[in-house]
Amino acid sequence: MTEFPKIFRIRQSFPAPRLEDVAGEVHRQLSRLPLHERVQPGQTVAITAGSRGIANYLQILQAVVQHFHQLGAAPFVTPAMGSHGGGTAEGQLAVLASYGITPETVGCPIRSSMETVIVCQTPLGFPVYFDRHAFQADHVLVVNRIKPHTRFVGPIESGLMKMLLIGLGKAEGARVYHAAIEDYSFAEIIQAVANEVLRRCRILGGLAIVENAYDQTALIEAVRPEEFAEREQHLLALARQWMARLPFEEVDLLLVDEIGKEISGTGMDTNVIGRKFDDHKAVEGERPRVKRIAVRRLSRATHGNAVGLGMAEFCRSHILEEMDVAATRLNALTANHITAAMLPLDYPTDEQMLRAALQTIGLRPPQEARLLWIENTLQLTEVECGAAYWTEAQNHPHLEILTPPRPLPWDAQGNLPDFRCLA
Repeated sequence: MTEFPKIFRIRQSFPAPRLEDVAGEVHRQLSRLPLHERVQPGQTVAITAGSRGIANYLQILQAVVQHFHQLGAAPFVTPAMGSHGGGTAEGQLAVLASYGITPETVGCPIRSSMETVIVCQTPLGFPVYFDRHAFQADHVLVVNRIKPHTRFVGPIESGLMKMLLIGLGKAEGARVYHAAIEDYSFAEIIQAVANEVLRRCRILGGLAIVENAYDQTALIEAVRPEEFAEREQHLLALARQWMARLPFEEVDLLLVDEIGKEISGTGMDTNVIGRKFDDHKAVEGERPRVKRIAVRRLSRATHGNAVGLGMAEFCRSHILEEMDVAATRLNALTANHITAAMLPLDYPTDEQMLRAALQTIGLRPPQEARLLWIENTLQLTEVECGAAYWTEAQNHPHLEILTPPRPLPWDAQGNLPDFRCLA
């Protein structure tokens, strides 16, 4: 029988700027924009809502809606999530409802449709799609989190600009832009598309959100349309500085309790696992370097969308039974990330899965494996570490050791408890 490494638990400390009054900050920031000069009583305002699990999401949207009500406007929320939610209007409503965002809770209608209009043709040769409800509104306010993208690299990655293009482009726009990535850089696509959308689609402004490593709201900033590109670059640098990371850079096996779309667009954040450019290894200069990844389950909020599972080498068999194959494939095809929907080797128990994985890490004996066990790629404050890291952890200035090394806690069926339940 293969021996397994002992594990010990550590707590990481990260920079942690945090907003205490989120709703108040939304109002303060929106007041910085001359909205009263542009928004007339009775005019409609489309407020975007995406598919990511943003901290204080409902509270932020409620405050935005209240602000426009105070101006006498008629706000409504429109899903801006490309092809997510199975690429249907009902599915996208369900995604928002899973975050508690409904017409009753947010305080205004939610208008969900996959219908788009073609705004124009770009000089690069492809059309610009835009959500029909948003296009027909008198104004559009883009609300999104700024963070490093899981596949694109550049001065602008995931944020206001991406929501303008891919989120509000719905399934058609997402498909076109992800296809264009094969021929052009994301920066080139933004340059070709964003100015046209800003000019033709009555974009009132943006509300940019940056979170800290503890998945808390660190910063909210209202941005004028003409400043989207400049401010996104600055806020992206902050987001990258504040993001959570694995505690060690060399990893033989990363055990992940759950993956899901609300955790990352690719199920697990490639910036965390070091697979932004290649699904199964770190490229030259990329950190961390993770040899093997094993996944235990899908999150509830992902609604069966298992995109990103293809970046793991091993998984539990029940994932294949629970996954929504159609939604997963649609997402992978739309994003032109086909390998993200491919299937790893699957095993009925954690013990069988880990035994197989540890046979593939090289010459290092399994009991000495550099194992890291995490809940997901968002929750990285506490991490279970293989005993191989013990000396390094003792000398690390930003780690607190919480337990001594102890055996993996198998149950009678050969499975492990949920990470969050592990004592």
